[in-house]
Parts: sequence; structure tokens; C-alpha cells
Amino acid sequence: MTTAPERVRQAYGSLAAGWRLEKLKFFATARNSNVDKTISDDEEPVSLCNYTDVYYNDRITPDLAFMMGSATPAEIEKFQLKRDHVIITKDSEEWDDIGIPALVVEDMPEVLCGYHLSILEPGPELDGGFLAWLCRSDPLNNQFKLGANGVTRYGLGQYPLKNAFVALPPLDTQKRTAAFLDEKMARIDGLIEKKRALLDRLAEKRQAIITQAVTKGLNPAAPMKDSGIDWLGQIPAHWETLPLRRVARRVVTGRTPPGAAGDYFADGEIPWFTPGDFNGGLLLDSAEKALQAEAFDEGLALRYPPNSVLLVGIGATLGKVAVATVRCSSNQQINAIILEAGNNPVYLAYFLHAVRPEVRITASGNTLPILNQDKTKSLIVLRPPSDEQQKIADLLAENDRGLEHVTSEVGRSIAMLGEHRSALITAAVTGQIEGLR
Repeated sequence: MTTAPERVRQAYGSLAAGWRLEKLKFFATARNSNVDKTISDDEEPVSLCNYTDVYYNDRITPDLAFMMGSATPAEIEKFQLKRDHVIITKDSEEWDDIGIPALVVEDMPEVLCGYHLSILEPGPELDGGFLAWLCRSDPLNNQFKLGANGVTRYGLGQYPLKNAFVALPPLDTQKRTAAFLDEKMARIDGLIEKKRALLDRLAEKRQAIITQAVTKGLNPAAPMKDSGIDWLGQIPAHWETLPLRRVARRVVTGRTPPGAAGDYFADGEIPWFTPGDFNGGLLLDSAEKALQAEAFDEGLALRYPPNSVLLVGIGATLGKVAVATVRCSSNQQINAIILEAGNNPVYLAYFLHAVRPEVRITASGNTLPILNQDKTKSLIVLRPPSDEQQKIADLLAENDRGLEHVTSEVGRSIAMLGEHRSALITAAVTGQIEGLR
């Protein structure tokens, strides 16, 4: 018997009689797949179980939409999926995504384990279902994470995988524990799914309320007119339809000080926004980084007045919008809209949020879609009278405050269920639940 390191023994805790703490390689074989997505004419056609199939599913079943690929006869023999195989993620850009497992529920000789994954094939003393849950437990999964090497991308090699320590009870206890966790996790996951569905419905309700308010107004009896724009349809007769340049005093794109100017971020006072600071709220008053005044004096950054509308103009979050309530700056991924007097920045932000799909279409047409200053200025906006803009902004802000309370409570409940899920898995696979020992 190999002696486990102290940190591993502490992680597993005091084991019950009949349990063993040994290296994984004594109970399972581990194989890193080298079957990539390239289809070659001189190879056999196969289906590939890929990274996302494992990442998003606890079980690998025949009804998943596998990708087509090709492989040699030797690869087919080595990497075909069999019942009780456990497939884990071995490579990832995120350290936390190393070692995520999925259990193969039946033999699938036509489906191969794809690249960036490892197959764990249990031996006669190890139950596949138990191993899958064990891989999700902190004592084993943390060993996988610590064994992964890399800086911008992490990879779990064969040695740390095979030499990770597992705590194993007798085989009948393993099967009983796996069945227990299958049932308990199905219940917990069902509750989490219902709560996530509630969050989706709340988000849809919020979107519908915003869209109605910023495109139809608050008075259902108001006379309407054709906007002349298909995606806007009918709008209140007294509202204006005009390009954003008609309501903006300036539209500017932010700047990032060069690397040599990094000291300008030390003890900075002016918030410097990036898309990562857009946290879901409409109003922003602080950023992760702040710039010193000298950066603006030397022309390395642009300063915006309070209540500037910040619109992301490039990247995955293109079209996200917020209002900076403080004097601020931003990087080059953000366009700042400084409005003329009489135009409400919160109303405009809600409007741009409501029509984000159209904003994204405006930026399309390039390999990397970009919403530059000119395209931002050409965006079509609706302008109600200033007092009506204020009423719409106030109503939507009040609605957001109410929804924020509900969504935060639901989010907290989901987090607590996730913590309970993780703790229950670890307790079960380490023999801390009396009836399972």
C-alpha cells in the first residue's frame, strides 16, 4: 500500500473499516485520447464524444448529438466508449474545468472518445458509477486540478491522473453509494433547473417590460403612427425617430494607455471601464481599474462626464450598455455617448438594451464585427418628450429594483443548492454518511 500525502489524507478524512486509500492506477486504466476532429478519407467514419458532450452532461448516452469524425482501426479499438467508462476533461483554458467527469451508460462501439479528454476504465474492484461521483468530489477533483500544468491553458498529464489517490470501499458499498447519489442529485438538479427556469422567465419579463416602455410608451391609449422601420413598427404619434447623432453631443471611443504607462493605474482616481465591469446592472459607479489624472493630461486616455452612456462596440458582449454615474474613462472596446441637454441617459440606455439585436446587426459584416463611432452615431433611436423619458426611466428603474431582489434571492438559493450538492457528493464518497458505509 502506498502512503498518501498528508494533505490527501486530510481531504478524505478518517476512513471507515474496509476502505482503502490507494492510487487510481491500481483500480482503473487511464488513456488520453488523440482522436481529433479532422476527417481523413483513409480512415473509418466514426462519431466523436467531444469536450462539450462531457462538460455539459453527467451521463454519455446514445441520444446525444455527437460530431462526425474519422479514426484508424487502432484508435477505434482503443478509444471506443464502453459501459462504465468515465470520461473526464483533461485540457482547458480554465483551471476549474479540469477533471469534470461523465459516465458512459452503455456500450457505444461506433462512438470514440475525442481529443482533450481521458478515458478511465474501471477494473473489477471499481464501479464506474462510483468513480464518476468520486471524480466530482473535492478530495479527488482537487488532485486533478493541482496536477494540471499550464499558464493560459491547463493540461492534466497521465502521471498525475494515474497517481491521484482514491478512497475505495468494498464494491457493494460503491454501488450502493452511486445509486444513492444518482437519486439525491436528480432531485437537487431538478430543483436547480426549476430555479434557473424561473430566472429565465424573470429575464424575459424584464425584457418585455423594457421593450414595451421604450418603444410604445406608458399610455396604452396614446395615438400611434407607423415608424417606417420594420423592427419598430407602430410608435406613439408624438415621438421622434432619428439617428443617435441627433441626440448626442459627442460619441467617442475609449483608449488603453500603452504598457509602459501601467503606473498610471496605480492609486488611480478616475474609473476606467472595460466590458468586464458591465455586471448586469444599468448604472455603473466604479470599475476594477482607475486612472491617475496624469493619464488624461498626457493624452493617454479620454475622460467622460457623469451620466455618459457606455456601449460595448466589439467582442462577445457587443451591444451591452450602461450609464456611468461618475466622471470616468474606458478602454477602446467601449463607445461613450455624451448626450445633448434634454435627453435622458437612462432612457437611452434602456432603449439600446431593448434593441440590442438590431445594434449587433448594425455592427455585422466584418470578420470581427465592430460598432465604431460612425455606426454608433447612425443607430436609430426613439425620442419621447423629455418629461416622458424621465417617467419611463423611473418606472423601469423601479421595476429593476424589484426584480433584482427576487433574482438575487433565487440566485442565492441556487448557490446554496450547489454547495449542498458538492458537500453531499464528498460526504457520500468518503464514507461520512452512516447508512452507506
